[in-house]
Amino acid sequence: MSRTRPLRRPSRTTAGLAAAVTALALFTGACSLDEAVCGGGEYPVLTVGGGGGACVPDDEEPPKGWARYPEGKVPKHVGDEWDVYWETHALDENGRTVELPEGE
Repeated sequence: MSRTRPLRRPSRTTAGLAAAVTALALFTGACSLDEAVCGGGEYPVLTVGGGGGACVPDDEEPPKGWARYPEGKVPKHVGDEWDVYWETHALDENGRTVELPEGE
């Protein structure tokens, strides 16, 4: 009759390492949850006077009635600082940033 060994329990170091790897995977995976405003090969534009945004292919100019966001104020992800800012602001026909009346 052969003698069998009892199963070994994982050491605390192994269990700690597994927990750290799991936490790292969850943490880095959360970054990918940020929904981009536009897909690859596109840039965001906004309507002149307010009312919305869209995406335009990189090799095209914005359509009539639309404009590029001012430099440094371009939203990159849904809900980021500039995406929220442009919910209450717009560009007027002269390219100036204006605050939208409440409720618009």
